[in-house]
Amino acid sequence: MVPDDAGGGLMRTDLLFDPVDGLDEALAAVDAFDAALVAGLLRPRPGQAAGVVELADAVAGTPLAARVAEAADRTVAGAAGEDHFVALAAARAALLGSVHDALTARVAEALGRPVAEEVAPGGAGGADHTANLLAAARSWLSDLARAGWQGIDHELVGGAAPVVSAMLPDPALRRQATLLDGFAAELAASCPGATLERIPVRRWADLWSRALLLTLPGATGAPAADTATGRLLPLGVDVQEHATAVQAQVHAVFEPADGGAPRLVRASASAPKPDTVVGAGLWQLLRPHLSLLTAVSEGRAMDLDAMPVTAEGDLVWDDALARAGEPADAFVTARVALPAAAAAATAPLDRHPARIAVPVLLEGYEARQDDDGLAFRIAGHRLPVDTDRIPAAGPLTAEAVATSGACLALLRWDAGEFHVQPLAVERTVRKKAVAVHAGAWAGGTTDKAGVRAEKAATGAVDALRERAGRLLRK
Repeated sequence: MVPDDAGGGLMRTDLLFDPVDGLDEALAAVDAFDAALVAGLLRPRPGQAAGVVELADAVAGTPLAARVAEAADRTVAGAAGEDHFVALAAARAALLGSVHDALTARVAEALGRPVAEEVAPGGAGGADHTANLLAAARSWLSDLARAGWQGIDHELVGGAAPVVSAMLPDPALRRQATLLDGFAAELAASCPGATLERIPVRRWADLWSRALLLTLPGATGAPAADTATGRLLPLGVDVQEHATAVQAQVHAVFEPADGGAPRLVRASASAPKPDTVVGAGLWQLLRPHLSLLTAVSEGRAMDLDAMPVTAEGDLVWDDALARAGEPADAFVTARVALPAAAAAATAPLDRHPARIAVPVLLEGYEARQDDDGLAFRIAGHRLPVDTDRIPAAGPLTAEAVATSGACLALLRWDAGEFHVQPLAVERTVRKKAVAVHAGAWAGGTTDKAGVRAEKAATGAVDALRERAGRLLRK
């Protein structure tokens, strides 16, 4: 998208910088509750109690009001149980969900795209053994809330290990298990909490509340799925890396074979990883799960035949239902197909401002480096560029972004402002436009730097696979 004063008329850039009514108040209530979690809710002091009450007051006019008010009263009295912590987590999620909805509506207005329709919640279900494991996870998370981040120690954090071990073999619980495992690993690396100089207050509160809500029956029930038959045009790859897991998420435009309106979709592959596998080695863990990564590297479309897709626009990838198509330049897709592509809705539990990731094409900007980092000066406004999100597993660099003339990116929101995460850029080299993609090495590469990085990573990955094989043979 180009700014409206640069001749394109496709993006109201000014709307991204105008204040959103009620946003600051909702975030202030969330921050007040998050601060209360720092010292724990076993015996809340007056300051903590005020934060809990502020959260309850913020949802006073909603269907959650009565349950949250009761939960706040019991928490302030130091007598909160698991159900009360769940109610507080739900209130926190509702406030952040309202922020998400207000911001996505603003983005849709700025881009001229339609607002997505609501997604119906998934159905409840689950076997008895599943309910027992979820209850065990809920108990551990409640103990965390009572202790607070300053009260964590290895014994408390270690209580998650048997729960995670019991959950992981069950595919229905793998989502919750992965979240608990990563959260516990972060906490363990920070023990004891009493000695911490800096606490990631918002992040740990996000992980705690999300994990707690995912222990409820039916929380992970998938919305009704459809099937997708047509052409998939990749835009770029977002790599999300943690010490214990990695995910590659391909953002793309889907053009239905029946001539229906194009829409934005995603396809993801995730894999567990040890912290020794980094950089280009990540692709070796992910490639076996998603053939689409090869198409991204080769700059090709893929033809889909009845590929399952959720109401949220997530493709449930099956290699048997996809084949490589014709060459498809991501920047051509962004200029021709992206402006008309409709976004999918977001499920209630996924409505969080950190989840906003809207593909956009930016042109007509001036890249500037200042004390606050790299930013695009566009339509008279400063739009920060999050170069920290550029993966080391590709040829895209902050220097390439700084010398670019066009940027295919994800529009995100954090710390009170919008910013962009580059997926690819176009820059002029010897009077020719050259595209550089963050996911260029995803399916393999002949690029010299990529080949060197792959070779360096192969030894570590092969050694881990051999070690895992020996353990399984025992």
